[in-house]
Amino acid sequence: MTQNTSIAELMAGIGQRAKAAATALASASAERKHAALIGAAEAVWKNREAIIEANVKDLAYGREKGLSDAMMDRLMLDEARIQGMVDGLRSVAEQPDPVGETIAEWDQPSGLHIRRVRTPLGVIGVIYESRPNVTADAGALCIKAGNAVILRGGSEGFNSSQAIHACLQQGLRDANLPEDAVQLVPTRDRAAVSAMLTMTDTIDVIVPRGGKGLVGLVQREARVPVFAHLEGIVHIFIDEHADPEKALKVVLNAKTRRTGICGALECLLVHEKVAKSIGQGLLRALIDAGVEVRADAAFGAVEGAVPATEDDWGHEYLDMIVAAKVVRDIDDAIAHIRKYGSNHTDCIITEDAANVETFMTQLDSAILMHNASTQFADGGEFGMGAEIGIATGKMHARGPVGASQLTSFKYLVTGDGTVRS
Repeated sequence: MTQNTSIAELMAGIGQRAKAAATALASASAERKHAALIGAAEAVWKNREAIIEANVKDLAYGREKGLSDAMMDRLMLDEARIQGMVDGLRSVAEQPDPVGETIAEWDQPSGLHIRRVRTPLGVIGVIYESRPNVTADAGALCIKAGNAVILRGGSEGFNSSQAIHACLQQGLRDANLPEDAVQLVPTRDRAAVSAMLTMTDTIDVIVPRGGKGLVGLVQREARVPVFAHLEGIVHIFIDEHADPEKALKVVLNAKTRRTGICGALECLLVHEKVAKSIGQGLLRALIDAGVEVRADAAFGAVEGAVPATEDDWGHEYLDMIVAAKVVRDIDDAIAHIRKYGSNHTDCIITEDAANVETFMTQLDSAILMHNASTQFADGGEFGMGAEIGIATGKMHARGPVGASQLTSFKYLVTGDGTVRS
């Protein structure tokens, strides 16, 4: 038996068990799902030392692989981040259960009463890189929405994900729900990813969460439907009517708070009327904060900035690097974002209501922001407790994908001996 044959058999077994678990979970009560998530949260906190020990092994593996500082930051877990995971699990647990929720309800002249209600998607495959907290977030959201999930974490987070996964399964066991509702692929072999992409009999949707290479691979090879989570090529446009203090606060936070997340600022666009005032001030502040600024020549001389090239537009750095460009006006800014953006998150800093309306109406990014840091592009910050990713496509789910977005719907139709004429 070849290695790929054994991987195929391994994945087929995982898929079959997930499908069986999904059937059981779809009809599980809200109370049992709540209990599973609270139990998982308690298990994560109780086992935080073991999770951190596992994470130490992953950090060593990441260093051997030569991961960037930003990627190492995404991989690292400490007690504060584990507390964040616990808070996320509890937050998802306390949300209203989406399954069975009536989305719409109406009567027809024929005498039919029709309800459209939320129903689980079934089995969700999540393929992700680096961030082991995705194990908890994705597992929690899928349980809440009545779905089984197959998790394939990145090779660098392998040990951390296993430790967190054990806590999710503990919560399921204690709530008398099937452990197979949350399964973690137990191998680093990339053949497991390829197998997941073709498991049309057992996986209902794939969610890729990672860099351009991973998402591109999934979109090219998947025969299972995909919720695309593309690059976060995030722009902030500084309008001529921007408040300088707000611009400074927002831009510094958007770039430097955490550079390795998909909501981090990657390209700063500045109206030409304020390029030499607000614009230069922002570039100097970014440089002082340790950011490498790749600036358009139209800003003029800014000590420490380096010249931008065409390759800097539309680039996701995930690092302490930012591109900066002067634009003629809001229309030029919008044209640049349409050409180089990824439909993830874009922001305008301005006090002009008409320009806000223009920006929000003419751009079609999944998230559009006004006078707020793009680091808020996160399901937890949107009140969803957590997210399984940010979908940049236009089908089914867009933006942060929480529990409600992990459901479909069905129609419940009631008559009283009603027949069609």
